[in-house]
Amino acid sequence: MRTRSSRSRIARTVAGAAPFAAMLLAAILPARAVWAQADAAATTSATQALCQPEVIGNRRVPKDSILARMASHQGDPYDPATVERDFNALWNTSFFENVRIERVDTPGCVQLVVYVLEKPTIRTIDYTGLNAVTQSDVDERYKKAKVGLTVESQYDPTRVKRAEDVLKDLLSEHGHQFATIRTEIKTIPPSSVGITFRIKEGPTVKVGKIAFEGNYNLSDRTLRDAMVNSKPVGIPHSIILENLFARTFDASKLDEDTERVRQAYRERGYFQAETSDPTTHVRDEGGLNWFTLRPSTGKRIDILMPVDEGDRYKLGGINFTGVDPRQWNLQALRATFAQKDGEWFDATLFSKGLEALRKAFGAQGYINMVAAPVPRRDDAKKLVYLDIDITEGKRFYVSRIEFSGNTVTRDKVIRRELLLEEGQVYSQQRWDLSILRLNQLGYFEILKTEDDTETRQNEEDGTVDLLLKLKEKGKNSIGVNGGISGLSGAFIGLNYQTNNFLGLGETLSANANIGDLSRNLTFGFNEPYLRNKPISLGAQVFDRKSDYNPAKAYSIANGVSANVSTAQASLLTNYNTATTGFTVSMSEPLKHLWAGRGVTRVGVTYALSKSAVTTFNDNTRNIFQSLAFRSGVQGLNQLDGIVTSTIAPDFTYSSLSNPYGPHSGRDFNLSVQVAGAGGNVKYIQPVASFRQFYPMKGFKINNEGRNVLGMRLQLAHINGFGGQVAPPTNRIYGGGENDVRGFDIRASSPYTFVPVKVQFNLTNPDGTLVPRDPTNPSLGDIQIPLPIYRLASVGGDTQLTSNLEYRIPFPNLEQVTFAIFTDFGLTGNLERGQLLQSATGTSVLASPLYGCPTFVNGSCFGGQEVPAFNQRILNTVPGTDWVPRMSNGAEIQILMPVINAPFRLYFAYNPLRLYKQLPQQLALGNAAFRSLFPDSGAGEYSYEQALQLYGASYQLREPRKTIRLTVSTTF
Repeated sequence: MRTRSSRSRIARTVAGAAPFAAMLLAAILPARAVWAQADAAATTSATQALCQPEVIGNRRVPKDSILARMASHQGDPYDPATVERDFNALWNTSFFENVRIERVDTPGCVQLVVYVLEKPTIRTIDYTGLNAVTQSDVDERYKKAKVGLTVESQYDPTRVKRAEDVLKDLLSEHGHQFATIRTEIKTIPPSSVGITFRIKEGPTVKVGKIAFEGNYNLSDRTLRDAMVNSKPVGIPHSIILENLFARTFDASKLDEDTERVRQAYRERGYFQAETSDPTTHVRDEGGLNWFTLRPSTGKRIDILMPVDEGDRYKLGGINFTGVDPRQWNLQALRATFAQKDGEWFDATLFSKGLEALRKAFGAQGYINMVAAPVPRRDDAKKLVYLDIDITEGKRFYVSRIEFSGNTVTRDKVIRRELLLEEGQVYSQQRWDLSILRLNQLGYFEILKTEDDTETRQNEEDGTVDLLLKLKEKGKNSIGVNGGISGLSGAFIGLNYQTNNFLGLGETLSANANIGDLSRNLTFGFNEPYLRNKPISLGAQVFDRKSDYNPAKAYSIANGVSANVSTAQASLLTNYNTATTGFTVSMSEPLKHLWAGRGVTRVGVTYALSKSAVTTFNDNTRNIFQSLAFRSGVQGLNQLDGIVTSTIAPDFTYSSLSNPYGPHSGRDFNLSVQVAGAGGNVKYIQPVASFRQFYPMKGFKINNEGRNVLGMRLQLAHINGFGGQVAPPTNRIYGGGENDVRGFDIRASSPYTFVPVKVQFNLTNPDGTLVPRDPTNPSLGDIQIPLPIYRLASVGGDTQLTSNLEYRIPFPNLEQVTFAIFTDFGLTGNLERGQLLQSATGTSVLASPLYGCPTFVNGSCFGGQEVPAFNQRILNTVPGTDWVPRMSNGAEIQILMPVINAPFRLYFAYNPLRLYKQLPQQLALGNAAFRSLFPDSGAGEYSYEQALQLYGASYQLREPRKTIRLTVSTTF
């Protein structure tokens, strides 16, 4: 390490012995004498001007930067005082290890030569023996502590020493209080150094026993549970499993735990409770580690904390002074405190009440209100009274509202979302709600009031200037997305969206997705402010094709075949729909409804679409062709040319912190879709949904918590009107990742028996068919018309779904979340008349004669009618309607920013499911059914065959557990 040899030196080079002697004296005498000699020399040539100064020795610092810091310039008269100031200016830059200014006289001017020796540059920083933390943790701590020690920075011994102290503190937080650090500095020619921190971490120090003195009313367990930083890791309230793993001891956080113990007393009425500084004792751990079954090593620190409980007090009352009762409702001010008189005093609830009181005054513009509580004790009655002296301060008004960072978004787009205007009384509550409204736009990175708002107060004028710092998201997004979904199967898509078109807030979007189970083309546009009024207008055209095949969806989502038998597959709905149409929507905010808590809107949507349905199994074909959902049309004809014209008014309220993955808040949505204003189907479909999200810290609600507890409750219903039932494609089916995760898509449904007519071949006992005319095979075989009931999943007209989910984001990986969940669903039929068969279809089934007891010349005679087929309303099968279904499980969620949906892998266990054997329902009794066949060997054999085929019981077996991979959201 080079040291500074002298403060400065000015030398004058002339011919002769006297100048040489002067130079010798300048090199020997102290700095003050040198400056005196230089002053004398300067006096003799005070009129001499300066030449252009020269700089020698600089490597990294440019010459122009050095000269710019000097007051001595070419052409100026030489002045020793100015040169002294130049020296100080250069030295104070901290760029140089040594500075020297020499004077050289020339015939025309005085030459100043500046010699500098730059501080070396740090080329490398290495850590040996560092295991408890990573180097990135160290760099982050340096940044937080503003150490300033980085590669390519200038070497400074004081910074190195500061880095050692910060590193020791970091290791101490991770249980290495006995760590030692030795720093080595290595010179790297020509002008760099390498720094190596040699670390011996020492033993890991864990928290040992935690004990208390003087706690007569609260147990050690209760107080220990309050010590968040020191208490052992375990299962709370499990007694024997509370102390599974010891925490790392951190002396810097012990004071926080001491205050938490005091607060635990004050929450329970011990108003005067005090805690003393805890004493610690270091010991070797010893004993047997039950987890590794080996002797325990390391150090333990036992903590003993003295406490003085004092007496327990109840809240006597809360009074307010310093406010005008004519201006402020004292009862309303008292209502900001949740605790009631006569309850045990709770300091935490009182602190929250004070915060609510400040917000109440802040909402009226008194942002500098000071509330000073003064306690009064009644020791005889053990009551504590709080007299809150309020100093309102000046009422503030909004002077200016400015924005920064909105390079694309125009100011008016932002201002129209604000609930504060310039000239209004300042309200912190309204400003917080304005930030919430801006976050819900999705145009900017998430805004936080405390981080992104700069407030400047003018005490004299009573005004507030607000500066909102914005960071815009990418306006345009073009991406390729894909994944696996229960509804879409494996899919790939291309999407384009501009969520802030021309900076005016409009949204323009185009999407194209194609997959194994779906194809979707959409183009949409949304204007959030129509003609500068808060009316949102949107339009979308679409062309969709969806394949509803549960067995195929299962095999795609799970990578294996569903392994369902032909009989099981016949019970599943299997069809596809092709739909083309458009929607137009309009909505407007309700500014005065719940304005202080969230955003409320009412709107209406009109949709017109034309669709066609193709069925792929008898189960689906029977139910779809029999229901009376199109007046005057029945059978296969009613599955083509379905025109749906709907009007859907809706109401929404939202206080969610973020539209995607909210951390807090709630929302409520109510819509009523009415089809029948045009088109050829008629139905009403109301849907109500409520969601709530709480920030969690462990198992307690805490605004500072990173975890999230989310819940959803949804109720849906559909019914036809005007003599028509709802289309079967619109009936409600449960199951899948969107509601109850452990069940297959659209597989949770009530069942019904659908009457059908089956032509059954008359078969001889040897297996040959009985021909109509043995001499003429071209006439075919004898077929017996049989009345049969087929089991079919019919869906429900009402569904209740509830979801509860606890989400835990991964540390340092905000896009990855672990979640545990429980889902519950009920699907059933409230209105029996919604399973009405078409009159034409019923007559077709009921009018013919069934059976062939005798046949002459290949023609059947003696058939009979089936009265049961005259019934137009289908009945749900007992035991399949309103079956509760529940899934419990866990999942990993990885957010996919391109499609705003998470990639999810989840496991679900289904404690409640449909697991039932259903006996076959026959249209006729056994004797009557036998009478449909001829009284012959072929008739008896055919009867037994038909009874075995159409009279066997059904096995309904929903899965006990499910593992699924998907790209979607549940709620």
